[in-house]
Amino acid sequence: QVQLVESGGGLVEPGGSLTLSCTGSEYTSDYYAVAWFRQAPGKEREGVACIGGRDSDGSTYYADSVKGRFTISRDNAKNTVYLQMNSLKPEDTAVYYCATDLLILCGTSYGYWGQGTQVTVSS
Repeated sequence: QVQLVESGGGLVEPGGSLTLSCTGSEYTSDYYAVAWFRQAPGKEREGVACIGGRDSDGSTYYADSVKGRFTISRDNAKNTVYLQMNSLKPEDTAVYYCATDLLILCGTSYGYWGQGTQVTVSS
């Protein structure tokens, strides 16, 4: 059974930083692409970032709204994918989810999701 677990959410002031983690044993190993999504109240789920598997050279992709502020990376020894979020804005407030479809390349649909972690940006 594929299980993904996110952590690292919390309350941060505008301009602050947070790092989210996603662990899932072998399912978040560098073999598979892993993506981060977010969903704010009353809004549709939005893709934030994705990192491809090692056979895709670990290519990374970002939504325009977070480019230059967020960085997706992975620690292969820990089978963990991170989302480093800097210069946070109130509009970044959302529940953040990691997801995988056990494929090498980043895609548009994912079959396996974590439970989510809340990020709130507020003064």
